[in-house]
Amino acid sequence: MIRSLPRWVEVGGFALALTAGIVNAIALVGFTHQGVSHLSGSSTLIGVELVAQNASAALHLVGVLASFVAGALLSGLIIGNAALRMGRHYGAVLFGESLLLLAAMFLLLRGSGVGHYMASAACGLQNAMTTSFGGAVIRTTHVTGLFTDLGILMGLRLRGQAIDRRRVVLYCTIIAGYLSGGVAGAQLFAWFGFFALCAPAALAAVLAVAYLLYDRHSRSVGAHNLKVTEGETGGGSAPRA
Repeated sequence: MIRSLPRWVEVGGFALALTAGIVNAIALVGFTHQGVSHLSGSSTLIGVELVAQNASAALHLVGVLASFVAGALLSGLIIGNAALRMGRHYGAVLFGESLLLLAAMFLLLRGSGVGHYMASAACGLQNAMTTSFGGAVIRTTHVTGLFTDLGILMGLRLRGQAIDRRRVVLYCTIIAGYLSGGVAGAQLFAWFGFFALCAPAALAAVLAVAYLLYDRHSRSVGAHNLKVTEGETGGGSAPRA
């Protein structure tokens, strides 16, 4: 059950959703109303551009979709598993996201549309690393599924069925992070233009460092507890006579 998730998952989920919300808000304001944190809108726009016989715009949108998939592919290669568990290479993925966002910023400041691809790849990378746990799919770069799941849970509750309150809290936390990111991203872009991408890049890097430190601490505590257990059960070598 999702209630067995450690408490840091809500904090991490909020921070990741905040990061994605900032990126997508900057994209919507600065990329001619084209989002990058999910693919539904871009997929629809491909059809619109094809009907309008705007092949170059349609091809660019295909590049955005392909970049998102490439980011997810890279996450799968690095992490190697869809189940959330400490000790996996989430720090490397987050550092990769940070670098992609910085690359997107520099490219966009130079007027290069390749920056759109870098931002989309960063979102694909993040979305693939936030994983399934306890029967729940946890995504942090879009909220459509979360709103759907909340609606299902409310319907079940109205039918008198018990629901997992921890799941509701987690979903609401991620939604709040994404909405907050939208506000922050729009305001940051108004102040700094594409330099605003420094904010989500820095946040991803901070999360990477926090994860690495937490993982190291967890390993240290686990090793200490193992030694204590072995000592209490006589797991050490017997003393010589």
